[in-house]
Amino acid sequence: MCGITGVIAFTEKGKASLSKVEAALATLRRRGPDHQGVFRTTDVALGHARLSILDTSAASNQPFSDTSKRYTLIFNGEIYNFQVIRQALLEKGYRFETTGDTEVLLKGFIEWDVAVLKRLNGFFSFAIYDQFARRLVLARDRIGIKPFVFYRDADRLVFASEMKALWAYAIPKKIDQASLRHYFQLSYIPSPWSIFEDVQKLAPGHYWDISLESGQQSQHCYYQIPRPSSPTPLGYEQAQERLRQLMEQSVQKRMIADVPLGVFLSGGIDSSVITAIASQHTSHLNTFSIGFKEEAHFDETEYALLVARRFNTNHTVLSLTNEDLSAVVFDVLDYLDEPFADTAMIPLYILCQHTRKYVTVALSGDGGDELLAGYNKHAAAFRAGQGGLVNSVVKHGKGIWKYLPQSRASRMTNIFRQVDRFSQGLQMPPKERYWRWASLQDESSVNELFVESGFSAAYFERQAELLKHFSNESENFEDILYTDMDMVLVGDMLYKTDMASMANSLEVRTPFLDHELVNFAFQLPTNYKIDHRFKKKILQDAYRSILPAELYQRPKHGFDVPLLKWFRNELKQKIVTEWLSEDFIRQQGIFRWTRIEKLVQQVFSKNPGESAAIIWMLIAFQYWWKKQM
Repeated sequence: MCGITGVIAFTEKGKASLSKVEAALATLRRRGPDHQGVFRTTDVALGHARLSILDTSAASNQPFSDTSKRYTLIFNGEIYNFQVIRQALLEKGYRFETTGDTEVLLKGFIEWDVAVLKRLNGFFSFAIYDQFARRLVLARDRIGIKPFVFYRDADRLVFASEMKALWAYAIPKKIDQASLRHYFQLSYIPSPWSIFEDVQKLAPGHYWDISLESGQQSQHCYYQIPRPSSPTPLGYEQAQERLRQLMEQSVQKRMIADVPLGVFLSGGIDSSVITAIASQHTSHLNTFSIGFKEEAHFDETEYALLVARRFNTNHTVLSLTNEDLSAVVFDVLDYLDEPFADTAMIPLYILCQHTRKYVTVALSGDGGDELLAGYNKHAAAFRAGQGGLVNSVVKHGKGIWKYLPQSRASRMTNIFRQVDRFSQGLQMPPKERYWRWASLQDESSVNELFVESGFSAAYFERQAELLKHFSNESENFEDILYTDMDMVLVGDMLYKTDMASMANSLEVRTPFLDHELVNFAFQLPTNYKIDHRFKKKILQDAYRSILPAELYQRPKHGFDVPLLKWFRNELKQKIVTEWLSEDFIRQQGIFRWTRIEKLVQQVFSKNPGESAAIIWMLIAFQYWWKKQM
């Protein structure tokens, strides 16, 4: 796990950016504190910041060149099957000077060119430059676990693991209005777009082939999640066994490291399964969980402790107060490169910070919910497709639900909030329903926020692209999961984990996102994943015999924070006098003051609804705007 950045110059003017690579690399030091290196030719500069995980010796430092000096690699990530690829290359006559995966990746490319991508099992973003052919190849892993952002104009292409490195190249900063409106719906900016008009993210499963010799540039897709014409013929018991085999293989691969390793253990099914498997392959497994001393509604540490005891792990609980959360909020906001308002970033940041004191690598349950239908919205969508009397009552009671007190602050008010959203969704066809439930605000509410109202053609074109898996009429539950993998997982969950972990020089690995496991999961029929009683049904049943029974008798919580109490106490002064003050809002000229005023009043009222989440989106944006614009 590292940070990469680079420049390829197409013109003499573009060559001025080659001297900026050191400054760009300096911004990535927290991603790679162990070594920083630069490679430069007359047209190309490549920079690498290393977090040493495999073969921690200096021999594996990057940029890494072959003995002929023709090929040079910068690489962020891990190749879990590098030993298998290494053996294949040894049989072809290659020799190795290091024991890690970096040299294997480079020599695999020398042997198979871009076809090496289909051999790789891992997560990565990398750049390989061929000096002889004057050719640069850029690539991102199949699922999009590792980030890759870039800016391109007629003179140069600059790229990096994080957008902050691009700023060192003095790229233009013009806010993308379609991205801004998507942010205030989703709380994040979906890939491949960014907050800036000319900055994008390389799509998962894609590579970019650039020739300075011919001037040709082309992006290619080497992987997309398969959509089989019919589900697997495996029976339910056989499918459970196959799932256990794939999970076992995936966890084992991700335990290969030359540094200490642990597991994030929330007490949910996903992290508990990973802990159960990992504990069989080491006698000293470290597990880490986080809870909230003052907020029992958000605290799940009792379940994590049950799992830790069951599998005899060395378990550490970090119990947070509201003061602990507010103490790091500015560190979190300061590290982010674009507006991002998933509040789970805050406790995750603290968890990564604490975990890094003990280990350099942690396994995470990311991806399990998107893959196997584990979110509350999945249960709601499944129920919506079933019809019935309850749905009819909820649907026709839409005028009542909105008057009930709604917020995420307590169990009861959260139920009222969910019933109201469910009622709204029942009025809509599947595609519109999905978008509404993926959003915190509908388009009319977002429109009210801005001085310049309206949505561009680009906004609707992007929305159509994000919802491409949905047909217009049919009710197909799998459409939801495909869209979650493309949109929510990449734009929100993986971005959050990467930024929170890399800010603390911690590598996080995600066993549920092994592409072989992903391929298998999307061959399963829907009723193996979800029914009227269970979410992630096959995963729960596959491990029911070894996990504590209490895990199956608990409601699902998100990794959330008590925003309302926080806003009404620690952050109240900054909200009303700084971030959302009338003087600043009017001077800034982006938001409509009358709407902001109503939101602030609502968040301090007895019926805050979704106002706390919207206020947090505004805070995250305002902090970013003051820093960058």
